[in-house]
Amino acid sequence: GTLSRKMATEGILFGMGNPLLDISATVEEEFLQKYDLKPDNAILGDEKHQSLNETMVKQFPVDYIAGGATQNSIRVAQWLIGTPKAAAYTGCIGRDEFGRQLTEKAQGDGVAVNYMIHQSLPTGTCSVLITGKNRSLVANLCAANCYSIEHINKPENWAYVDRAKVVYIGGFFLIVSPETVYKVGTHCADANKIFSMNLSAPYLCQAFKDRLIKAFPFIDYIFGNESEAAAFAKEQNFETENLEEVALKMAALPKVNAKRSRIVIITQGKDSIIVAKDGKVELFPVQIGRAV
Repeated sequence: GTLSRKMATEGILFGMGNPLLDISATVEEEFLQKYDLKPDNAILGDEKHQSLNETMVKQFPVDYIAGGATQNSIRVAQWLIGTPKAAAYTGCIGRDEFGRQLTEKAQGDGVAVNYMIHQSLPTGTCSVLITGKNRSLVANLCAANCYSIEHINKPENWAYVDRAKVVYIGGFFLIVSPETVYKVGTHCADANKIFSMNLSAPYLCQAFKDRLIKAFPFIDYIFGNESEAAAFAKEQNFETENLEEVALKMAALPKVNAKRSRIVIITQGKDSIIVAKDGKVELFPVQIGRAV
């Protein structure tokens, strides 16, 4: 494939997303209820979550992990490809200790990071509250919320887009800088490059459905889980809850680059992965690994 080790060149894969430092702890159910959180969900924090990180740190042992869903995907891809700096990534961080940690971690994994640095806002965080097998995510975007198209418009930054053969953008980035997503998507369609995105969360498919559907014509590969796909189907009036039918309908939505068929990948936890392309659905069983 495009990303085989033999062919991998520097910057072949480019990711754009919200770089966040994860603050992770195993908590009790009551702690979730205190902050009005569901056990298996992802939300943007608001006023009632302002003390969340501070309280977590006081009450539970916490881990600090370089995060942000897209940055994590890019780090894993970099590890799989192996060629140093084959994967590059951008997003907005603050000029602070958390930002320094994020940079160090990503560069340590071999990723070429090209962050926009906000001068006043802190680096964003994501509280990860683990209960049993579930995890509830509360993102506080801070600097990550301030990525600007002006950054990607600078020639030295656009060079990362130019160099890439594959672009991957998290759906959450549509909240931050939709115009950047559309500009990069247009470039990929015009240049016949692979443009891929993620549905990211049910609320994104609901509250930001207009931005998502505007990006859809550029998308060659779209990833999502069962709850995201169900929310997308409902908001787009697909009139079916059958996920195989949903995947087919998503694949058939209008597309700019006719040279590539859209491929839809829907995960379902331990259940088979649904893949739709060209009016056909395939199911791929999940191999359950044991925790290490």
